[in-house]
Amino acid sequence: MTDSTALGAAGRLLHSRRHTTGPNHRPAATPLELPQAPVPDIGTPSPQPLPDNGFGATAPAGPTAVETTADVDSRAGAQGAPADVKAGPAAQTLAAAVGTGAGVTESASRRSADPLPDNGIAGLCEVVRPGMLTTVQDWPGRVGLWHVGVPPSGPMDDLSFRLGNRALGNAEGAAGLECTLGGPALRFDRATRVCVTGAPVPVTVNGLPVPQWRTVEIPAGGVLDVGSVRGPGMRCYVLFAGGLAVPEYLGSASTFTLGKFGGGTGRALAAGDELAIGAPGEGAAGVPSDDQPVFTRRWELAVTEGPHGAPEFFTRNDFDTILGTDYEVHFNSDRTGVRLIGPKPQWARTDGGEAGMHPSNIHDTAYTVGALDFTGDTPILLGPDGPSLGGFVCPVTVVAAERWKLGQLTPGDRVRFVPVRAERAASLRALGPERRAGWPIVLSAGGDGDDGVLARAETPDGTAVTYRRAGNDGVLVEYGDMTLDLELRARVQALHEQLLRQADPDITELTPGIRSLQIRTDPDRLPTGRLLDLLAETQALLPGTDELVVPSRTVHLPLSWDDPATREAITRYMHGVRADAPWCPWNIEFIRRANGLASVQDVYDTVFDAEYLVLGLGDVYLGAPVATPTDPRHRLVTTKYNPARTWTPENAVGIGGAYLCIYGMEGPGGYQFVGRTTQVWNHRSSGTGEDPWLLRYFDRIRWYPVSAAELLDLRADFAAGKCDLRTTDGEFRLADYRRFLTDNADSITNFRTRQSEAFRTELDSWRAAGELADRDA
Repeated sequence: MTDSTALGAAGRLLHSRRHTTGPNHRPAATPLELPQAPVPDIGTPSPQPLPDNGFGATAPAGPTAVETTADVDSRAGAQGAPADVKAGPAAQTLAAAVGTGAGVTESASRRSADPLPDNGIAGLCEVVRPGMLTTVQDWPGRVGLWHVGVPPSGPMDDLSFRLGNRALGNAEGAAGLECTLGGPALRFDRATRVCVTGAPVPVTVNGLPVPQWRTVEIPAGGVLDVGSVRGPGMRCYVLFAGGLAVPEYLGSASTFTLGKFGGGTGRALAAGDELAIGAPGEGAAGVPSDDQPVFTRRWELAVTEGPHGAPEFFTRNDFDTILGTDYEVHFNSDRTGVRLIGPKPQWARTDGGEAGMHPSNIHDTAYTVGALDFTGDTPILLGPDGPSLGGFVCPVTVVAAERWKLGQLTPGDRVRFVPVRAERAASLRALGPERRAGWPIVLSAGGDGDDGVLARAETPDGTAVTYRRAGNDGVLVEYGDMTLDLELRARVQALHEQLLRQADPDITELTPGIRSLQIRTDPDRLPTGRLLDLLAETQALLPGTDELVVPSRTVHLPLSWDDPATREAITRYMHGVRADAPWCPWNIEFIRRANGLASVQDVYDTVFDAEYLVLGLGDVYLGAPVATPTDPRHRLVTTKYNPARTWTPENAVGIGGAYLCIYGMEGPGGYQFVGRTTQVWNHRSSGTGEDPWLLRYFDRIRWYPVSAAELLDLRADFAAGKCDLRTTDGEFRLADYRRFLTDNADSITNFRTRQSEAFRTELDSWRAAGELADRDA
């Protein structure tokens, strides 16, 4: 096992970004040296505002009556970055966050002769112009936390990023800059070597043009200016000899702007920031042309079938259409996902059953970066800042070695999905011609032809087990039928815990869903066939579900019913996305109607009477729970927004299918609102030894009512670390739960019958209004 290919045990990936040698390391060569030239005066303009680009973007602030996350931070005395990362004003250096002493406030150009502390930092660079959206990233990013809703982040085009690092003699994953649509201007206090890779972009040093894909020597006091991306392509990368010396958060320096962490400040670069650069190694002169990727306006993406194929979820015609269509990239695309424009599926089902009214709805399942996710009728390629858990089907998944292309897809580009056999997909480790990145097309004789279903089996008591392909580097294990059954979730928990105990070093992620467990692997070391054998052996070790006892706390949380922030989100949706949706203008009335309740008060009573069992974390992001009432008579059923919202207030509480979710942060969403609560992610816990996520699997949430004003005070206290929530320890015993269901079987059946009739009535009204009718995309 070599340094650059080692994988950590049971969900923690160790990669060569922490090392300086490995199989892809190349011997030193002479970099491109430039003559001294006068430093151009390019000024220090203010950071450019970011556009509201829809999916995943933070929408503009609402009226002052609606508190935003920033309002809470202000009242709390600044929540900001995690406690172990200093995040001050723009002029505060990131070097200070890693222990270089007092914060640096002077310009790097004025201190080029000052000695630096002997702590591995070789120099500083000042951000003169930040560019449109420039962030610190490392590779492979924040791996091992998918199960609690923390995305990997990292460079969206990992190939260009890693090639640039290799040219400089760095570890492939050393921290550098990702630049969207255009790059920054940087002034260096000491001579530094850099390499600019990715999409074509003009690059100058002290006003003189320099090439991309070559290492370039910048003199002390020199200015590197990376201009606007000319296309094709969307992102370029700036790598530094020695890498950026940026403090890690949860194991990575990568910036996750939606979560407000990573990169030292939790945000994109701003004018006046200063970046610390590590001690350089020896590097090659550049990236050979045969290794460089090809950028185009029409992309072919190699995909594997699954996890959700035909004929279970899509018709055969749907699947042929997905593979035979040139989709167009929508302008509402970013690091969370790339929206596509294309034909609407016909669908193999009329609805999602208990999971929701739309046929795209399923019980919440772990997603894969690169999966083609149908959120309603809208296809989205999930990106490295995308959600880890959700309730929509994914018919195909881009193979790991091809996901770099997602970072270069530009609005208006065309995308064609080409099926390949999973075992023949290129290796993610490959960086040379074997990566096939220099080919404008995908050569393939066809896919696996199995609809993404790898195998079917049964447990000793006859429960069905389905093994689905989730890319060439993952398997999704599903139990039972497509129903909400806590016994199935208990089986998932038993498998999850057994695999954690076995601690196989080639398993990199374990993410439970409602009735499924996603297992991500290093396919070069643990191929899918061997993984299936391992899972069959593990299944035989599992206890009977009647014997399962799980720790289960009761957590009491405040709920501001029909909170003003959620009303504002509905208003934005009606104005900016869709005004005629059946759930508008009031989600709670829609919930009442869909469940056959007599009044909105009945909805209120049901929510506050219920005890919500946490079945998953990370829906959507940062420890956000997906939960369902333990008593089936409290399970309100509804559908999700279609199309999804582009903005949801932090910690909004909603219902989708039969599930309740607390949104961990601002962002997109689809659950029907009932109110808002306190934070479920503690930014202050990092460095204390405590997990930043509040809830655990099988916790039971009980709500107590508070006013909107009271909630604001509680949120401010929580942000300041002063809010103590009431919790009670306990256990969840499946045998006891089975007895409860038996004792109340008649009442539960009557409730479900009435609810199903109301659900069908609502669906009939949708069909009459053309809501489910075919329409042109």
